[in-house]
Amino acid sequence: METHTLAHKVVVVTGAGGRLGQQLLRRFAQEGSRLAAVVRTAEQARQLQLPEGAEGAAFHADLADEAQVAACFGKIWDRFGYVDVLVHAAGLWDERPLLEMTLDDWRAMLDANLTSTFLCFREAARLMRGRSGGRLIAFASMQGADRGRARQAAYSAAKGGLVRLVEAIGGELAAQGITAHVVAPSVIRYDEGSEGSGVTAAELAELCVYLCTPAGAALNGMVIRAYGRDF
Repeated sequence: METHTLAHKVVVVTGAGGRLGQQLLRRFAQEGSRLAAVVRTAEQARQLQLPEGAEGAAFHADLADEAQVAACFGKIWDRFGYVDVLVHAAGLWDERPLLEMTLDDWRAMLDANLTSTFLCFREAARLMRGRSGGRLIAFASMQGADRGRARQAAYSAAKGGLVRLVEAIGGELAAQGITAHVVAPSVIRYDEGSEGSGVTAAELAELCVYLCTPAGAALNGMVIRAYGRDF
């Protein structure tokens, strides 16, 4: 008989309205997890539908706004009373030449990818205190894990900073029973039947589930290069 080790665990998924976020919600719902789906706006939260049969609720926040993130996780606390897992799948990609990049462009990319990770990890970790086995997972990229790319200076810097941030958090919170990881995909394929380079969203969701099981407890501070056929 199959055992779902994540049944009843409270799993927060940011970027829940996106294609990767939706895949994550479906996969954790299959495990019987209780879902806190985070999107950007109140309207998106009203429209978001959880996977059929899943227990949970939708929440909203601008994840680069400290007050909104704190309020969002406060509502998650009110709804569930604790958090076991955060999968931070929200982010932003852009490409433009350095000489055409404005300071606002730069700040927007760091806010969406790096500042949001700091704020969400901090608030989730606060709700994990006293509960052994907490998991914090964020998504970077090849540009963050290995090498920056031309015309992607801000994105590469943000994802590179995210990697170092999560490594540091993993080292700091390990004594509290909380582990932190970075999953760094190459190209994400959303059409499961398609052929080509990269890794499928379903494979990434499966990887996140594994990190949250007892089998993943021995891992911490990992930068997992999920490159699939791009390796």
